[in-house]
Amino acid sequence: MNPSEAAVTQLGECHAEDVDVAGSSPACGTIGAKDIVYLTREEERILDGEEGEGSAKAMKLLVTIGEINDAQKLIPIKSAQIAGVSYKTMGDAGLEFIEDFSKKAEVVVKSTLNPAGMDLSDYGSEYPEFRKKQLRLVEAYSKMGIERSCTCTPYLVGNRPHLDDHLAWSESSAVSFANSALGARTNREGGPSALMAGIIGKTSYYGLHLKENRAPEVIYKVDKDIPPALLGYHVGNQVGGKIPYFNGIKINNDGMKSLGAAMAATGAVALYHVEGMTPEAADFSLEGLEKVDVTREDIDELRDRLTLRDKPEAIVLGCPHLSSMEMERIAKHLDKKKPKDGPELRVYTSRWVKERSSHAVAVIEKYGKVIADTCMVVSPLEELYGTVATDSGKAVEYLPKLAGQRVIYADLESLLELIA
Repeated sequence: MNPSEAAVTQLGECHAEDVDVAGSSPACGTIGAKDIVYLTREEERILDGEEGEGSAKAMKLLVTIGEINDAQKLIPIKSAQIAGVSYKTMGDAGLEFIEDFSKKAEVVVKSTLNPAGMDLSDYGSEYPEFRKKQLRLVEAYSKMGIERSCTCTPYLVGNRPHLDDHLAWSESSAVSFANSALGARTNREGGPSALMAGIIGKTSYYGLHLKENRAPEVIYKVDKDIPPALLGYHVGNQVGGKIPYFNGIKINNDGMKSLGAAMAATGAVALYHVEGMTPEAADFSLEGLEKVDVTREDIDELRDRLTLRDKPEAIVLGCPHLSSMEMERIAKHLDKKKPKDGPELRVYTSRWVKERSSHAVAVIEKYGKVIADTCMVVSPLEELYGTVATDSGKAVEYLPKLAGQRVIYADLESLLELIA
């Protein structure tokens, strides 16, 4: 079980003799961890309920996670990014929990939301009953002071951390980008633990918060011109939860977003390094590490396997959410071409990017629909289509599992050729 999803256990009482000379004391848990999480007096006050019931429950969960992972203390965070926003994944039980908790606590650091289950401004929603409960869920988060950004790319909408910043982020592709491209430090939190960290402003100090745990474990030498989505899909299936180091690739931020998202989906990669590019790539010795070649033949075989011969009902782009540059790239390809009688086009991005990409949106919406606040994975897309096509390695992995859909992979240009 993911520690962040573990039930909050009842902590035992701490005693005066447990206070050390630094003025902190252990939170006395009952789960048998090797190390004890030491709390400052202020943290103890929160745990004891002096700052309210909500903060006390949040602190109990953070301490429990720390004990499970042998953390010795809590550390301050710069921001939280919270999953568990779509009514599709939360259901009535999740909605009831968040609405109840919104009456008891507020976040104390910058906190943003993962995608919801629908475009929040689409008042002609395809799912009216779903919409009512989705809006209630987002409103409950808002009452806690969390920004209604509803995106899996918070680093593109004003929540962009710096090197060595400690975070509590929960969306897998956002975690990968923050750790890898920006050199910030976050574990792959669950939605509940990220929320509780935002309320306390701290998280347990273990895992990828520690420099020694960020070292690469396997080197991948990559042939030129391999698409990041397919590279990530391939390596994630091989490497599992290890930290890969890439040799031989040149990649921009959009490519890193796609690469990390696919590895997080097919494996459990929360951090990777790229030679000469990522902030920590030169910080560790590579001596003695396993070396693996990734050839064009490997990727061609994978592409053939993912390229089904079915005819897609829709083309879905934006998993993770598209950047402004990606929106412009799509618009440039489509502009002034004649629309074809092909599959429907659905493009997903954050509301922040959509509002700042007016030209690209105007062009794209001549051929399809630009959707904000949600994504293909956490919306009820399966109620509209049975077979879709995408250029996202993450979507290729998740859509069949979470929505029972048939998914066709193709590169962006090939997909857009079906539209115009």
